[in-house]
Amino acid sequence: MTEILQLPPTKQFDSPADERLYRKQRLAAGFRLFSAFGFDEGVAGHITARDPEREDHFWVNPFGMHFGHIRVSDLILVNAEGEVVAGDRPVNRAAFAIHSQVHAARPDVVAAAHAHSVHGKAFSSLGRLLDPITQDVCAFYEDHALFDDYTGVVIDVEEGKRIAHALGGNKAVILRNHGLLTVGHSVDEAAWWFITMERSCQAQLLASAAGTPVLIDPEMARRTHGQVGTHGGGHFSFQPLFDRIVREQPDLLD
Repeated sequence: MTEILQLPPTKQFDSPADERLYRKQRLAAGFRLFSAFGFDEGVAGHITARDPEREDHFWVNPFGMHFGHIRVSDLILVNAEGEVVAGDRPVNRAAFAIHSQVHAARPDVVAAAHAHSVHGKAFSSLGRLLDPITQDVCAFYEDHALFDDYTGVVIDVEEGKRIAHALGGNKAVILRNHGLLTVGHSVDEAAWWFITMERSCQAQLLASAAGTPVLIDPEMARRTHGQVGTHGGGHFSFQPLFDRIVREQPDLLD
């Protein structure tokens, strides 16, 4: 199905350093937006971006720093063994356990996002997938999975492997009794999928509380997925939010 959005061409970079800076700027903006939307919960939550040269390394938020304070210069680089190789603050063990395995299992994934957002974790307690009840949620139709288990805080890479296995080739996975995790071919895409998935959880909780939602039929849900659920569409949908947060909080680029 042809995308309904008229998308700009894919950005080209003159060097890995330019691409690294671009990803880090998007990463810092993602954290600021997650803070603005109330996705922070103490020290929980992380977004990662694969390094464009050292592809088994990823950039991530320092453990214990509020999403709303993160700047480009605060981001840390973590290697495949969980060691911080750039930056002077520690990494969240759960971030490494989950994201290292997702990045290892999915070479196509540039970024992954996970946070303990209110509606995502509320919906996750139901132990089920999202229904196709709105146009927006069709981005996840037949493109998200359920990790139907809970064994406490994820600090073991073996648990991270199980989550990566549950994610499979999808753009998102609901972690039962925990929250949401989304991935993308760019930081922009992964962050946008998280934002719109959180809102889709909220919409389904509200609709189900009010009555019995009418489902979009499977054929139309698949068609709509091809219109709103593409990699390019996810990336492009993030751009107005990026422009907004940079204008409001330009220090994030420092």
